[in-house]
Amino acid sequence: MPGLWTKEKEIEFFTNSRKFATPEQLFYVSDKNQYYSYWPKSYKGDKTTLQSRNALIGNFTEKFSVDLLQDFAKKHHWFAVQGVVCDEIGLSRQSNADVAICKTKDINQKPENILMLFEVKMSIVWNWELVVEDQNEKLICLGDYKTHKGNPGLLRSDSMLKAIGKSINSRVSDYAASRIPIVILGNTPITQSYNKKVDFLFNAGIIQGFWSVNPNPLDDNGENIKETEKGGFFRMDNYSELENHLENLLSEPKEFFSSMKSKKELGRIIEIANRESDIELKAQKFLQLIRD
Repeated sequence: MPGLWTKEKEIEFFTNSRKFATPEQLFYVSDKNQYYSYWPKSYKGDKTTLQSRNALIGNFTEKFSVDLLQDFAKKHHWFAVQGVVCDEIGLSRQSNADVAICKTKDINQKPENILMLFEVKMSIVWNWELVVEDQNEKLICLGDYKTHKGNPGLLRSDSMLKAIGKSINSRVSDYAASRIPIVILGNTPITQSYNKKVDFLFNAGIIQGFWSVNPNPLDDNGENIKETEKGGFFRMDNYSELENHLENLLSEPKEFFSSMKSKKELGRIIEIANRESDIELKAQKFLQLIRD
């Protein structure tokens, strides 16, 4: 059974990356030549910026997400695919889907073969120090995200806004995207200022969930959100919770719809749709009329 995000995953990332990347590409370097994954809150020295790690952790977390979702996909004879391209719903080669569950394993997909889209917004959560002694290296965990100055994963406003923007772009590109669930996959909680926003996006059907797959982001089991009031954000504490959420999303076909019409026009649409004999035909007619 696939594992969720843990400290061991972060050690794996740094260990694998050190096979081809320098310490300076993976860590901030202090004025005393100490290597930190984030600046500790107690650090008072000169600071530099670090961009070179972004692409590496991005690719690592996307592959992690593919592995995490693959067992579920295989159980249904589907595939978890990284970097899916589908121009029809706004997924170009320059802005592809981080991960998707599809009916085929192709990178270039047709909308009807895409079952679910995932935007991955994960990063290093804990603070690590790389200690180099006589050509030997070891990683020391200095603390969780509350002990350093960085905002990892879904705690970053820019990450949240990029994920929301990319999801909306797919939603408005073509009606073919209206039946595809979109999930933002992270490994941290969200900030309190985003609680209402994620619930609104969830209720409006634009995004089907902001999910964290890190059960224990704080070392002292400190307070961190499990679920927002209306379920827009949810922290997965084990693989079974993740699988249940995936099953629920795909158990019955759903349709996203949105519009801004006068009450008079909306009432006319409801009245016409209600003339259909079958409840699903009523829904189909309503969607047809609201999109015309």
